[in-house]
Amino acid sequence: MAFAAPDFKRIDDASIEISPYTLNTPVFSSRSLNQMTGASLFFKCENFQRAGAFKMRGAAHAALRLTEEQRQKGLATHSSG
Repeated sequence: MAFAAPDFKRIDDASIEISPYTLNTPVFSSRSLNQMTGASLFFKCENFQRAGAFKMRGAAHAALRLTEEQRQKGLATHSSG
């Protein structure tokens, strides 16, 4: 099964939709790592999410895709971090 990459509008729409459930996390850089690698490295700190991981974004998006019937049955999730 082939999947097409999402376009920017779909990503932006999903970001807006999950925003009530996720935090706006910082992006850090490290001067010493940049010098060591000869590149500009950036670290998106999704570990600052309430759940402690980037998975919160995908989980929120998936939960919002559930039908009313599926929601009535409940939802259980787990993350090891």
